Amino acid sequence: MCLGLAACSVGGTGSGSLATSTPPRGAPAGGTVKVALLLPLTGNVNAQQVAKAMKQAGELALFDFDKPNVQLIPKDTRGTPDGARRAADEAIRDGAELIIGPLFANEVTAVAPVAQAARVPVLAFSSDRNVAGNGVYLLSFVAGSDVPRMVSYAAANGKKRFAALFPQNDYGRIVEQAFNRAVQANGGQVVLTKSFPPEANGMLASVKDLAPLAKKGAAPQVDAIFVPAGGDTLPSLAPLFPYYEMDTQAVKMIGLSGWDYVGVGKEAALQGGWFPAPDPKGWEDFTRRYSETYGEMPPRLASLSYDAVSLAISLSNNPPERRFASSELMRASGFNGVDGLFRLRADGTAERGFAIMEVRSTGNQTIDPAPASFGTAVAQY
Repeated sequence: MCLGLAACSVGGTGSGSLATSTPPRGAPAGGTVKVALLLPLTGNVNAQQVAKAMKQAGELALFDFDKPNVQLIPKDTRGTPDGARRAADEAIRDGAELIIGPLFANEVTAVAPVAQAARVPVLAFSSDRNVAGNGVYLLSFVAGSDVPRMVSYAAANGKKRFAALFPQNDYGRIVEQAFNRAVQANGGQVVLTKSFPPEANGMLASVKDLAPLAKKGAAPQVDAIFVPAGGDTLPSLAPLFPYYEMDTQAVKMIGLSGWDYVGVGKEAALQGGWFPAPDPKGWEDFTRRYSETYGEMPPRLASLSYDAVSLAISLSNNPPERRFASSELMRASGFNGVDGLFRLRADGTAERGFAIMEVRSTGNQTIDPAPASFGTAVAQY
């Protein structure tokens, strides 16, 4: 989830819930806890609009928890690396113990050495895993993070032979690697993979090559076809399956959270298909509270800011020396946010608990709920 692609409470002693507005109890040791929020409040107009909403979402978290000892310090990055570096410097001089943001990968790269030198952890919003680690944690949905959930659910329901159709871009390459690992880990087999360009005409050859595996009137040669596309390409791609006489009811069509958009069920070839996504109830509750407070609907990224501030509040009662220590940020039980269960990993990415949704003409339906807690195994992607 990032600008180019579209990426309550958090438990203080374990895996808490954003569904409740009950604040953490007790005053934090050491008095006021200062938390910086770095966002592009000026600069690119589109980025400004998202930044304003993310700032408001962070302030909504403060309001929901009524935690006066936590002080949110907004800083304008201007959407540039130099602006982000200056904002981080100012925030640290102002006494910030935690930096939330910035939004863009090049901003995070600029902020990281400043924060590391001051031993201040960063909860950033970039979806580029290359900027994670060494005290920088990404709350975003990084590419491939939902693949293990989809493949493991499919395998548990008898889908062992897979074909796949990947977009020809960096996202597609990352997802393909995660897919191959997940299929192997679940004892499955990848029968055939193809890739497609973003242009509609360029998709024809790839789908045509895949079609014989699920031809109408013939026994299917695979159990599932994995199509990790999104709302920008699926409307052009999905009609090609029936055009080449593929029986998408004889095989299970599966995707990723890119399928989670209004109108996906209009594509007959995708009806009955499965995809992983955050439990929709948390987002619905958040948007209701946000719109009641600010009189407008939030952009999708706003939930990340709400969750980041909520996480900071949930840890604010800890003694200063371990308030935002890595052991606290990476607690095994994780946190429960607007988009469901999540925990921060040593590599700086976030592992999330996804629900499994089924595409229907009347709207997507949850067929397997998101986990209520993390097991001992850590997802690999």
